[in-house]
Amino acid sequence: MPTAFVIEIFNRTAGIVTADERGFSFFSSERAFDSLEGQSFSSARDAERAARALITSGGGRVRRTAV
Repeated sequence: MPTAFVIEIFNRTAGIVTADERGFSFFSSERAFDSLEGQSFSSARDAERAARALITSGGGRVRRTAV
């Protein structure tokens, strides 16, 4: 049975990860996370950490808007 998880960072959908024989493959849903596209991670949590690190390091700019 396939396993997939949605990865959200700061209330934005970064992408999804799906379980496969190599671990978890990342599929980006936003340009800010495209550098992670196709990468394999040992867990969904590792993929989330990578996406968060990308944003907090300034590699994927997050624009926050006032509500």
